Amino acid sequence: MGPHPAVAAIRLAVRRVLHDLLAEHGSTFVPARAATRVGARDAARSPVAVPAPSAAPGAGAGPLVLVACSGGADSMALASALAFEAPKLGVRAAGVTVDHGLQSGSDERAAEVVQRLGELGLDPCESVAVTVGREGGPEAAARDARYAALDEAADRFGAVAVLLGHTRDDQAETVLLGLARGSGIRSLSGMAAISGTGGRYRRPFLELDRQTARTACMAQSLPVWDDPHNTDPSYTRSRLRHEGLPALEKALGKGVVEALARTAQLSRDDADALDAWAGQAESAVRDDSGFLECAKLHTLPPAVRRRVLRRAALDAGAPAGSLFARHIEEIDRLITGWRGQGAINLPGRVVARRQGGRLVIRQG
Repeated sequence: MGPHPAVAAIRLAVRRVLHDLLAEHGSTFVPARAATRVGARDAARSPVAVPAPSAAPGAGAGPLVLVACSGGADSMALASALAFEAPKLGVRAAGVTVDHGLQSGSDERAAEVVQRLGELGLDPCESVAVTVGREGGPEAAARDARYAALDEAADRFGAVAVLLGHTRDDQAETVLLGLARGSGIRSLSGMAAISGTGGRYRRPFLELDRQTARTACMAQSLPVWDDPHNTDPSYTRSRLRHEGLPALEKALGKGVVEALARTAQLSRDDADALDAWAGQAESAVRDDSGFLECAKLHTLPPAVRRRVLRRAALDAGAPAGSLFARHIEEIDRLITGWRGQGAINLPGRVVARRQGGRLVIRQG
C-alpha cells in the first residue's frame, strides 16, 4: 500500500524540483539503493557521482538543498518531503528556521523546530535569530529580515537552492493584495515558482492547496506549530485569509483560490513578455549620450514606456520596495502631459526632470 495521497502529492512536487536542480547544475546521481550495486571499480570510472551507501541522509558529495521551516504545516510538510526524496537522488538536505523574536518564547520554539528537522534526517539544521525593523510595516519588515537571513544561510552552507513552503492559497492572497494596492500586472503575477538571485528560491507547493500540506503532516504524525500571527486581525494578510477570501467564496462560490492562482500565472506570462519588450525598446529611445529621449518615449505603448521609466529609476538608485505605480505615473506625465512642470522627487533621493527634450533621472 502506497503513501497517503497528500503525502504522495507533496513528495512528487519536491521530487520535480530536485530533478530540475540536478539538471541545472549538471549533476546526475545514482539513487542510494542503486548505488549499492555499483562496484568500486565501476564507480571510479563512471562520470556519475555515487554517494556512500552507508552515509546518513545529510552526508555525501551531492549538492545541498536548504529548506526554510517555520514549524507550520506547510513548511513541515515540505521538510518531510525533502528529507524523503533527497537521499534517493544523492542530494544533501539541510534545514533552517528563522527566529524573528516577535513573540515570547520564540527562541524555544525555534529550537524545537531545529530538533524536528534533525529527527527527519536533515543535516545540518540551525536556527537564525534576526532583528525586525520598521520600514514598510511589520509584515514587510519581517519578510525582509527573513530573506536576508536565508540568503546568508544559503551562502554559508553553499546551498544550490532554498525551498519555501508557499501554497496555492498563499498565491491567491498575494494576488488579492496586489490588486488592492493597484500596483499593476506584475503585482497580480504573485510569487514565482523560481525567484531570487540565480534562481535560489524554489516554491514546490504553488500548485498545492494549504489543506494538502496539513493533511500530509497529519498522515505522517508530524507535529506542527500554528503561528498566532496568522490569525491576528491586525495583520492585513491574516484579515484577508480569514475574512476576505471566505467572503469572496461565499459570494462567488468555490474555486476562487484556484482562479486567482491561474490569474497569477497568466499575469506573470504577460508581465514577462512586456518586460522583455521594454528591455529591447530601451536602447532605441536613448540618445548617443545615454539619455532618454522624450519624443521617442512618447511613441511607445504606455505599458512598455512605464517599464522603461521604472527600470531607469531603479538604475538611478530608487529602492524597488519603495517605488510605486504612482511614482512612475508622475514621471510618465513628464512625457505625456508636459506643461513645464518641475522635477519629480522619487524614493532614494532620486530626481526625475525633463531637460531639453530629454528625461534625466539621477540621484540628487
